[in-house]
Amino acid sequence: MHRMNIALLHYSCPPVVGGVEEILRQQALLFSRNFNNVKIFAGTGSQFAKNIPVEINPLLGSQEKTVEMSVRMYLQGQKELFYNLKEKIKNYLLKSLEPFDLLIAHNVLTMRYNLPLTYAIHEIAEKNDTEVASWNHDCLFFYKDSDRKFSHEIYKILRQFNKKLTYVAVSESRKKDFEKLYGKDDCVTTIPNGIDPKSFYKLDDSSVKIIDERNLLKADFIMVQPSRLHPRKNIELSIKVTSELTKKGLDAILIVTGAFDPHEEGTRRYYNNLKQMINDYNIENNVIILAEYRLKSGEVINSNRLNIRDLYLISDILFLPSFHEGFGIPLLEAGMIKLPVVCSDIPPFRTIGEDSVTYFKLDETPGNIADKIIEFLKTSSTGNFFRKVIKKYSWDNIYEKNLQPFLSHLYVKRNKKTLDNY
Repeated sequence: MHRMNIALLHYSCPPVVGGVEEILRQQALLFSRNFNNVKIFAGTGSQFAKNIPVEINPLLGSQEKTVEMSVRMYLQGQKELFYNLKEKIKNYLLKSLEPFDLLIAHNVLTMRYNLPLTYAIHEIAEKNDTEVASWNHDCLFFYKDSDRKFSHEIYKILRQFNKKLTYVAVSESRKKDFEKLYGKDDCVTTIPNGIDPKSFYKLDDSSVKIIDERNLLKADFIMVQPSRLHPRKNIELSIKVTSELTKKGLDAILIVTGAFDPHEEGTRRYYNNLKQMINDYNIENNVIILAEYRLKSGEVINSNRLNIRDLYLISDILFLPSFHEGFGIPLLEAGMIKLPVVCSDIPPFRTIGEDSVTYFKLDETPGNIADKIIEFLKTSSTGNFFRKVIKKYSWDNIYEKNLQPFLSHLYVKRNKKTLDNY
């Protein structure tokens, strides 16, 4: 894995609100936590994270008056101001980009909001050691009702393919749009936008540590059992069902969030028996019991209410196999966040869940219960879409599958180019 110095560029950055600005923010944080050095260059905005430096230069923005004037004058045949601005921006960027391996320019090579900047980056790509990636979200030429003035020669740069640039589109449909625009096949790489479940859900730091260490965002299926470690909670059945799910080809994870019952000495023995059972079934990587959970670093994570909420949010079902209960508060919690429930068919659960949850009889085999879960998953379009988003579009997974190989390729390309110049 190569650690890179990466510059990100857009007309504006957070706290300015916008779709591209949000992608810029998420990419900057993602690159940084994967041990790259990151800096943002923008026309407006300010530093939004302690470890992400931001450099603001109004000449990079979309609403700088001199930039707007230079384009208007160019359209009237007076080109001097435009080219002077282009040179000024180019020289500023050339100096600023000296420490960087890669410049990722978001939308500024495909939109019309700062044409001197667009021309400057094309020229930088022609002569500079820094690799330049045009990260293409949109282009004015995709819309039939665009103003006729955009047929002027000054705007041709927005549809001009430059072999010195590396092009990225944020979806397969956009890739096709841009390759048609450039008149070239297979000249654009698709790297999708993503979402960070950890920040979206505002997860607690201790929850994030468990999620990262156990690679929970890559699992096929997660079921959570928010139960204290007590025999009446029937955690043995949860372990057996998890084993059956893995036998049926699912990378299934069981998370038991409960701590020891402070009123009963025997619960620690019960916990040790559960651990032995997990070992016997050879599913140590598929079961997480949060009671006294210890990270590889040695840090102990103590179960608390915030952890439980967090783990609800990343789970596919609430699984409750209790022999008996007085009520069933976890069903209410699951209902509040629209988490599907699979539970034992006992009176308190029936009263709360009525026809809105999936039941199993306590004398059913673990294999039959696993089949019920799989059948439920097949019919749950919302649940399937949730897991697809988590696995395919979480930024951490996109980084591993798409971004890290892409960055490494550009890093090697840049270093080869540097050596060739000697």
